[in-house]
Amino acid sequence: MEQQTHNGAGDLARFRTRCVTFLTENAGDEPGAGVEDPRGSVAMAEARAFQAELFDAGLAGLAYPVEYGGQGLTAEHEAIWREEAARFPRMTAMLGISQGMCLPMLNEYGTVEQRAAYQAKVIRGDEVWCQMFSEPGAGSDVASLQSRAVRDGDEWLLNGQKVWTTSAHLCDRGIVIARTDPDQPKHRGITMFIIDMNAPGVEIRPIHQIDGGMRFNEVFFTDVRIPVDHQIGPLNEGWRLATAMLMYERVAIGTGQKGGVLHERTDKLIDEARLRDRIEDPLIRQRLMELYAAEVCQSLMAMRTRAEAEAGKTPGPGGSLGKLAGSRIAAAYRDLSLAIVGPAAAAWVVTGSDAEAAESVDPAAGDGRSGGGVWAKEALTTFSSGIAGGTNEIQRNIIGERVLGLPREPSVDKDLPFRDLVVGTQSG
Repeated sequence: MEQQTHNGAGDLARFRTRCVTFLTENAGDEPGAGVEDPRGSVAMAEARAFQAELFDAGLAGLAYPVEYGGQGLTAEHEAIWREEAARFPRMTAMLGISQGMCLPMLNEYGTVEQRAAYQAKVIRGDEVWCQMFSEPGAGSDVASLQSRAVRDGDEWLLNGQKVWTTSAHLCDRGIVIARTDPDQPKHRGITMFIIDMNAPGVEIRPIHQIDGGMRFNEVFFTDVRIPVDHQIGPLNEGWRLATAMLMYERVAIGTGQKGGVLHERTDKLIDEARLRDRIEDPLIRQRLMELYAAEVCQSLMAMRTRAEAEAGKTPGPGGSLGKLAGSRIAAAYRDLSLAIVGPAAAAWVVTGSDAEAAESVDPAAGDGRSGGGVWAKEALTTFSSGIAGGTNEIQRNIIGERVLGLPREPSVDKDLPFRDLVVGTQSG
């Protein structure tokens, strides 16, 4: 793996050249493009292969310590990489949770032994990790979780269920939170662990999504044994760590894997509006401009948030601003795309290329327009933006209470033992 000392403007210019050269030579089509891949297996394999190439070229884990597989570089280097990567397909989107959430948690809260054992593997993509927080009775109110870990000598025994776990079936390990002391209030008595996804007692079942994908999962734990040295952070303080991880999640979702000022969705719709002779429609133009302004503002927020994170500042509640903005942009994009494409957007084409889809909608068009099935699938997928990483309502509460300083909602159960509460699927 190439490692160098980087200092000064001249070096940053050389580093930018390295990034451009690598991306030009290695960044092809977005992983999984053009194939039926409902479980994301093809996309994940291609993303891992690209990440390994990044690592071997000395371009992965730029700001992480050298002793744990990183490059030990600066926030400026990270910003340059993101700016240049924005010009190419998103080659590592499938690694967003592993790289954007699990890796920073391991780096910040993991023990020396845990970081030495796993961090370089995660950076290179040799291991992919997932996050397991939500449960059937603990979604927005994650602190109501009921998965239970009980100490058994040098191990913990984990029993329970998680849900909506992205790519669990493709991951090597995961970060899970479980209740370790039900006699404490619900926001205490929770502990965070590293778990082997291939351990005996781990069962993963796919969730069939409305857009045809199956990348979410239910995960069941039956007497899963976790070594005591796989505990992250202090006993019964997992909620504090979970909150930190949720902040990383919102930063990852709200800022994406690219840098710079982006307006990709607007650009895509401008091209489509031109192809469909809708670009002169004054209402369409106004909505395109509104979407453009929203994307630019989100990019600027993302750049500030990323700069803070890369300077060593743990993400705070401000990350919810980008997350909420992204959700609102996704909704605006959905509505505008359907308005531009028109009735053809309702067509559902399961197979075939974009060109074939276009022919199935309008054989006489011959203008390269994207088929209805493409837009229908995208429209359905955008709804997840208002849920994944915390609902819009949760983000507004966080922004109101923790960013604007507005009064918190009353909590009548914050000091009661968890075992006495009627929450989630628990009947008390």
